[in-house]
Amino acid sequence: MRIFLRIVAYVKQYSGYTLLNLLFNILSAFFSLFSVVMVIPLLQLLFGQVPDVTEKPQAGYSASSILEWIKYLLSTVKKEEGAVHALLGVCITVVVIIFLKNTFRYLALRALAPIRNGILRDIRNQLFDKITSLSLSYFGRTKKGDLISRITNDVKAVEMGVISMLEVTVREPINIILSLLWMLMISPKLTLFVFVMLSITGGIIGKIGKSLKRHSKDTQSTIGQMIVLIEESISGLKIIQAFNARTYKQRQFHELNKTIYSQANMINLRYELSSPLTEFLSICVFSSVLWFGGNLVFKDELDAATFIGFIAMFSLLIQPAKSFSNAFYNIRIGLAAAERVFEVLETESDVKDSANATIKENFTDSVTFKEVQFSYANSERNALNKISFDIQKGQMVAIVGASGSGKTTLVDLLLRFHQGYSGEILLDDTDINNYKIDSTRSLMAVVSQEPVLFNDSIWNNIVFGIENCTEEAVINAAKVANAHDFIMQLEHGYNTNIGDRGMRLSGGERQRITIARAKLRNPPILILDEATSSLDSASEKLVQDALANAMKERTVIAIAHRLSTIQHADKIIVMSEGRVAETGNHESLIAQNGLYAKMIALQQFE
Repeated sequence: MRIFLRIVAYVKQYSGYTLLNLLFNILSAFFSLFSVVMVIPLLQLLFGQVPDVTEKPQAGYSASSILEWIKYLLSTVKKEEGAVHALLGVCITVVVIIFLKNTFRYLALRALAPIRNGILRDIRNQLFDKITSLSLSYFGRTKKGDLISRITNDVKAVEMGVISMLEVTVREPINIILSLLWMLMISPKLTLFVFVMLSITGGIIGKIGKSLKRHSKDTQSTIGQMIVLIEESISGLKIIQAFNARTYKQRQFHELNKTIYSQANMINLRYELSSPLTEFLSICVFSSVLWFGGNLVFKDELDAATFIGFIAMFSLLIQPAKSFSNAFYNIRIGLAAAERVFEVLETESDVKDSANATIKENFTDSVTFKEVQFSYANSERNALNKISFDIQKGQMVAIVGASGSGKTTLVDLLLRFHQGYSGEILLDDTDINNYKIDSTRSLMAVVSQEPVLFNDSIWNNIVFGIENCTEEAVINAAKVANAHDFIMQLEHGYNTNIGDRGMRLSGGERQRITIARAKLRNPPILILDEATSSLDSASEKLVQDALANAMKERTVIAIAHRLSTIQHADKIIVMSEGRVAETGNHESLIAQNGLYAKMIALQQFE
């Protein structure tokens, strides 16, 4: 019920369309009701089965009073114009009424479309905003493919549920209520019997719907696993083929697909049961009403003509009830998917601004780590142990060490990717937790080991995250990054699409695009995370020159694998098992003949 109410809450933003939908549904239901109420007694009157009404009836709001007025009007036409003209009038009236009924039905659906699509748009926007705002630790314990499944397949399933929910909660109750009210005016006793029978059938349908929701949620979860497998297989296709592991991955996929096949069959068996079951139950109810009402006629508690009108009205009730039950199954599927969607929306980010956080507009003095200790979730060891050092403005500081020594973790904490550490990280002598996250990140730019580019143009990749950027600024950034010349040799220059992850460019070209992106941002702090370690010698020389241009007059934090690239650093911090093992410049560390000297010796040997 909580999930249902949460979806309904989205409707509040579309109150205008909701009121229009409600109005048009009421009018459509009224004309649908009127078409049945009018036709049967009028035909009886026309063909002489009941006597003409010659005296004007008294005004009233009962079913019989309304029918008497209609009969009186038709009798007058029949008397003055003849039976043929009266029949023609009835036919024209029926056509007009049915036209109005369907016109208002269309208008109701037209008013519903912006509500339905608007809710889906709002859910997708919220889901994407939430995903892009969560901390990196969340993605360490959540599979990307499952998130993709939730924002695509699950939201689509919610759409089915939303459509059914909106139609059920607005249109069908109106039809049912109006029909029941008219039936109640005809025969309260018979109407009560109908209500009891409908309640019994509703309970049977609800019991089947509960199992449908459970199986639907299992299927959505399995589809998420399949998308994970597809995403990993496409990303790692080179390794899969190189290791002849196609059969292994194909077998994994086939097993998942088999599970989805079984789950989908289970859902379809229950879903497809809804229509025949509803129809069978409707016939059972109809037969029961026919038997019960017939007995009332035989006992002279109800006249035959009124009973015929009641049955005609009851036939109007069957289709809304059937639609209601069919939609109930869709709602169950939609609610199962909505639970998975709202699980993400309700996730709290591990990293968020403090209540009194302020904006940090510039960097003026230093970056300081004081006794910083940190461990990843579900890890038994600390990634960082009592780390302390400082970086003065304008310095180039290199962080070196073996894999797993904590180099990247240091930078991630500075960028506020993780929370939950002890100690302090100070920016200009103020704890970074006292600043707004976006404002501290705006002071930094990152060039990572693996260039992160998007399936877009070179221009959009360079200006990424910056609005109203001039052409002169973009070209200048590209020239500093030694990228302008190769860009201009491409067919569409800066408007060239570089494909998925920039795969239409070489490794060196991709890295120079990321350097241009960092340069355009013009940050006071530049973070280089092993920016050249994956390049060949020729590409590395071009990238090193680009980095040298980008580092001018900036504070630089460089995580380095190739120690030859950081020997000119003002300070070198040597990490080992989450601790600072040594600190100094190149010459002083060589003189210490410690861990750094051994690393230099090993790389020279290589």
